[in-house]
Amino acid sequence: MEMNGIVLSPDPRLSQECAEIEEITPETCALAERMKRIMFEDGGCGLAAPQVGELVQMCIVDTSYTGKDDYDPYVLINPQIVETSETLAPFNEGCLSIPGINCEIYRPDHVVVEAYNLDAELMRFEASGDLFCVCLQHEIDHLHGKTMFDRLSPIARVRAQRAYRDALARGAKPGDTE
Repeated sequence: MEMNGIVLSPDPRLSQECAEIEEITPETCALAERMKRIMFEDGGCGLAAPQVGELVQMCIVDTSYTGKDDYDPYVLINPQIVETSETLAPFNEGCLSIPGINCEIYRPDHVVVEAYNLDAELMRFEASGDLFCVCLQHEIDHLHGKTMFDRLSPIARVRAQRAYRDALARGAKPGDTE
């Protein structure tokens, strides 16, 4: 199921491993622009290609914009987490593909990510203890077929899935959180 251009859980596309991007083509750039538009319209801070139905390793992240004038997401192609801390920290996460709820997820509180940009330049991102750190990990999870439900304990997963079904029944749309 899709809403506002976003693939909604439990769509099977969200649980598939995505293919690496071998070459940056005009289609790759067009996908990045489409993702930027959709993420902005739905008020997200990160979006992965499978969330718009494309099973390739690309995501975009912008955790600091306040409006159209300063909206300029990073485009990450074939991103890889190359370093993480051993310390896990909780963060209350939402997801455009799972509207209407938030889940407390424990993730490393420091990451280093390497990815290519649209100019095929290798970029390195380092983040600690903030939304950017969480968002990088969340979006890279999507590229490997994992949603925030997969990061929960079995009991927490059942509760979150029930809350999600209830939120959808109430009319939750991408960008809606608790």
